[in-house]
Amino acid sequence: MGEYEIYLEAAKEVSREAGELLRENFFKAGEIFFKGEVNLLTESDTAAQDLIFRRLSNKFPSHDFLAEEGLRKLSAAEFRWVFDPLDGTTNFAHRFPVFCVSLGLEHRKELVCGVVFNPMSGELFWAERGGGAYLNGQKISVSKIDDLDKSLVATGFPYDLRETKTNIDHHNHFLLKTQGVRRCGSAALDLCSVACGRFDGFWEMKLNPWDTAAGAVIIEAAGGRITDFEGHVVNIYNPQVAASNGLIHRAMLDILKAK
Repeated sequence: MGEYEIYLEAAKEVSREAGELLRENFFKAGEIFFKGEVNLLTESDTAAQDLIFRRLSNKFPSHDFLAEEGLRKLSAAEFRWVFDPLDGTTNFAHRFPVFCVSLGLEHRKELVCGVVFNPMSGELFWAERGGGAYLNGQKISVSKIDDLDKSLVATGFPYDLRETKTNIDHHNHFLLKTQGVRRCGSAALDLCSVACGRFDGFWEMKLNPWDTAAGAVIIEAAGGRITDFEGHVVNIYNPQVAASNGLIHRAMLDILKAK
């Protein structure tokens, strides 16, 4: 049993419970709210967040919490849960079945556990720092593609895309340098797809810590690399993320740093 096994098991359990709530609500017509022109919020976001917070705060009352829908329980505790109760809200609201529950845990400001659950596919990804990465109990690893020209990569776009054209140039450059670029709408699932070898790389701008906390642990445990666009060690509070199998990372950064 790993040092953080008790927390990892709790995260798996609550992610499945929250994921079941999302799956059930996916087939219902719930109310949709707008946090911005294209930034959506559904009743399921807040319901799943409330469920996760109740379960984990009851088990670990001394822990801090940071989550997307306004949850800020911060007291400088040793442990902090950083999570997104519904990563892929726009997909969910449009009945496109690509979304997930994403939970990461920090211990003394270092990421130590990550769990991502896709309730529509039943895929549960998890990892603990210092251990391997797993998908439904089977160990996973990043791909062996070492040539950017032969790679399949993924990205996402910020909610303020209509005001600032960020990432469009990067997207177009990668289209010309890879076999393809995918835009699935869930950063957490994209990171997990790199971890299990479906994608060879992923990048995105203007992300929040709850978008990447779980995926960062899973990527590294699967043998991959995750940094900012300059190649610095990942910091989930930095909005830039570049993740890869490690073999194409330098080539990705060359594109991301190009003016």
